[in-house]
Amino acid sequence: MADPTEQLFAADAYLSTVEANVVAVDGDGAILLDRTNFYATSGGQPGDTGFLERADGTQIAVTGTVYGDPSKSVIRHLTGGGVLPEPGEKLILHIDWERRHKLMRMHTACHLLSVVCPFPITGASVGEEESRVDFDMADAPDKAEITSQIMRLVSENHPIFTRTIQESELEANPGLVKSKNVRPPRGTGSIRLVCIGDDANVDSQPCGGTHVTETGEVGPVHIGKIEKKGRENRRFRIRFGALDSS
Repeated sequence: MADPTEQLFAADAYLSTVEANVVAVDGDGAILLDRTNFYATSGGQPGDTGFLERADGTQIAVTGTVYGDPSKSVIRHLTGGGVLPEPGEKLILHIDWERRHKLMRMHTACHLLSVVCPFPITGASVGEEESRVDFDMADAPDKAEITSQIMRLVSENHPIFTRTIQESELEANPGLVKSKNVRPPRGTGSIRLVCIGDDANVDSQPCGGTHVTETGEVGPVHIGKIEKKGRENRRFRIRFGALDSS
């Protein structure tokens, strides 16, 4: 069994380009690498796209990134013909940085929404232009007020960082988990927290996704719609750009 892929994006989400070695290529043409800056689909955030550059300059397009087996190994969905790289070959990995940065900003905005709306999260999906977060809440608040509170956090430009705690610490602080139906993966002994604010005074929650390093980098966002999805479930659609007050 191959060693798990080193997930460089977990420590530095701004690595747009990095070198890696091919570990294996499976029968479907998916490539397993020893290290990667490509985020794999999980936690409501889609996997990265981009391309793999070979030594002769040819490119292999990557249309998606997913987890393989074992779960910490990362494989790619590839497009185009040509000869696939061989195990041991060195590649330069290029993520679609413009797309990734949008997803980082959006994912961070979703965290800010969960601060403004401190209710159990029943579902979430991060997108390039619009994301959704579902909350277990009976009454829908005013979308303009929620937008205002999110933008206040953006304008305050709080730092965003990660830290690691032991699983036992999470057990002792169950309130860190905001998702009602999904729990952070266990078994490694440690949990990655995404923290917002000095000393995490704004927010702290388990998350394996990619985020910006300051709330100001999110830029203008707004709540475009709040939908009723069940008796006590509200779906918030968060979008880039200022709220249209007309």
